[in-house]
This record gives sequence, C-alpha cells and structure tokens, in this order.
Amino acid sequence: LVKHTGGCHCGAVRFQVRCSPDLHVFHCCSICTKKQNHHFIVPKNNFTLLQGLDNLTTYTFNTHVAKHTFCKICGVQSFYTPRSNPDGYVAPHCLDPGTVRSVTEENFCGEKWEESMQAHKSIR
Repeated sequence: LVKHTGGCHCGAVRFQVRCSPDLHVFHCCSICTKKQNHHFIVPKNNFTLLQGLDNLTTYTFNTHVAKHTFCKICGVQSFYTPRSNPDGYVAPHCLDPGTVRSVTEENFCGEKWEESMQAHKSIR
C-alpha cells in the first residue's frame, strides 16, 4: 500500500488514502456518465479526510444509499460512498500526481444495478 493524497479543484477539500499504486477503476451509472466520473473502491478505514468537512455537501437519488459528496465551493466530487460498497470510494482524477503506477479500467452497468451486482466478480 502507498499513501495517495488528493482533493478538489479549489483546495478546500483534501484527503489521504492508502491503497495499491495499481488502481482498479470502474465506469458506472447514469450520474457518473453525465459527470464523466470514474472511481475506485477503498475501505473506509484507509481513507482520511484531511480538511474541508464544512465545505462538503451531498447529493442522493433513487435508493439514497449512494452519497455523492462534493465541494460546495468548486463543485468537484473528490470522493463518495457508492451503493455497491458503502464503505468508501475515491475519484482517481482527484489524486495528486506521482503515486499511481497503473490504472486498469472496467465497466459496471449501474443503470441495471441489481443484475450487475449479481454478475460482477470484483466490485465488492
């Protein structure tokens, strides 16, 4: 595991995450497609919010399990809690450069969530 740091565009929100330098990134559902958001899963205990709690706001829809957290100032979603893994998440495009060695990308059809979760082997 390595320590990655990252945050939003304006710098109000900063975080640290410990995970592999080789990221497994998912392309997902309707909202993520519209935002061009890709994400990778990390356990909540490997994630630390360093600053910006007061600058975060959250959007939910449908089952309201997923928590789309973003900066109130610049609007960037640096991380969020997904329905598939309500244990933590980070957006790879919000990591600071220098600690990611490789990125493997995989599609997950969030629009057919129940069916996709049953068929998918590695998202949990």
